[in-house]
Amino acid sequence: MKRSPRDLKRYTASERANHWVVAISFVLLALSGLAFFHPAFFPLTQLFGGGPWTRILHPYIGVVMALAFILMVIRFWRLNIMEARDRQWLKEAPQLVTKDHHVMPEQGKYNGGQKLLFWLLVASMLGLTVSGVLMWRAWWNLPIELVRASVVLHAVSAFALLGLILLHVYAAIWTRGTFRAMVYGTVNRAWAKYHHPLWYRKMTGEEK
Repeated sequence: MKRSPRDLKRYTASERANHWVVAISFVLLALSGLAFFHPAFFPLTQLFGGGPWTRILHPYIGVVMALAFILMVIRFWRLNIMEARDRQWLKEAPQLVTKDHHVMPEQGKYNGGQKLLFWLLVASMLGLTVSGVLMWRAWWNLPIELVRASVVLHAVSAFALLGLILLHVYAAIWTRGTFRAMVYGTVNRAWAKYHHPLWYRKMTGEEK
């Protein structure tokens, strides 16, 4: 990817590292979780050294992802507070496919879709973490009914998170120039001005 000294800094090295810890943990958890969800996926346990090791590692990897995700929320929640222009963006979102991008309300560092995705991820992760803790029977002696309910919540939260992450990855690929932000930490000025004009003007000091 071609870079320029004039590119704008979008993410620091620590923010990118935080993101990739969550991403890698998610992949490992998805693979190990699917292995226990249905017998057809059980061969995936070989990636972790077999069934017992998969069962041992899964909750500990979950702790890593939960802690890394909490750190991400602390870093980014203020930037993801919904504002009037974000709600308007969501209303106009279908026009991204049928009309020119310039009909959309101007956005800051994150647009309405990204903010909505952020809070849906938070809700899914909360359900996944709480249910995972309740399922960790090595540490608790809970009523079996509560454990069973936690298993259902864990599965629902996991598939919701999987769908949201796939949407996140698709959007990053579809919007060319986005993926480099989490690799190099920068975006080019044309990309910033086109997709996030309010953030672009804040970063450059340019007038509208």
